[in-house]
Amino acid sequence: MSNTDLLIKNLVKEHGKSRNSLMPILQGVVQQERMLSEEAMLKIAEELDLSSAEVYGTASFYTFLDTVPRGKNVIRICKTITCHMKGKDEIINALEKELNIKVGETTSDKKFTLLSANCLGWCHKGPVMLVNDDVYPSLTVDKALDIIHEYAREKK
Repeated sequence: MSNTDLLIKNLVKEHGKSRNSLMPILQGVVQQERMLSEEAMLKIAEELDLSSAEVYGTASFYTFLDTVPRGKNVIRICKTITCHMKGKDEIINALEKELNIKVGETTSDKKFTLLSANCLGWCHKGPVMLVNDDVYPSLTVDKALDIIHEYAREKK
């Protein structure tokens, strides 16, 4: 039995076999493995007695359930009109230049992935950036670059 199979079996034990268990199980796999592989989605479908299309459809609908490999540090920039009006384009341009990638891409060393997000729920403090699970509100270009430099120095 693979590590993924064991992880899924444990998540099913914890959350149950109902349709309502699908999201917490998908989230648990992403938390542990950083993405949902095709193998994992097929195993989840089997364990919950769901179609693989239903599992994939759910996984691909939510932007935080990655179905492709991402960098160690996933940067998400809010793309709402509020963050747009407060300068998110300048921040994105600076990050793209600094990391030498475009939105949707991962650096060649696999340290960073740069993505946009529909809303991070911090409209009152935009522009906002999420790096992994850490929220960074009230950004400026300099603050965003300083944050990325900190993550680049980390050895975790």
